Amino acid sequence: MSNNNSRSFTQQFFDFLKEFGIIGLAIAFVIGLAASRLVTSFVQDLVNPTVGLFLPAGDLQKLSANVTNIYGASSQFKYGDLIANIIDFVIVALIVFIAYKFLKRYKLIEDKKEPESK
Repeated sequence: MSNNNSRSFTQQFFDFLKEFGIIGLAIAFVIGLAASRLVTSFVQDLVNPTVGLFLPAGDLQKLSANVTNIYGASSQFKYGDLIANIIDFVIVALIVFIAYKFLKRYKLIEDKKEPESK
């Protein structure tokens, strides 16, 4: 414990980052965020208008239903936007799954479910 006191706070911080792999996690987060933006753009700019060719609204995200409550006020349910977000999520999940399978094939990650060989 006295060894930690003799080291500078900065050195202790960098040791912490190395030990827990925080830098790798941060890089993965940034790449994941960029990939998510790319997929969202793909869904909004290509998938929604393509699906919209077959819809009366002309765009998947514009699909909605107006419902009048018992007091005469109107509420709008934007279910098209929900469908677009579900498509977005499925594509991101599929990319993560494919990346996992690729990394596992080349033994770049460990599968926690498989028993360790002795």
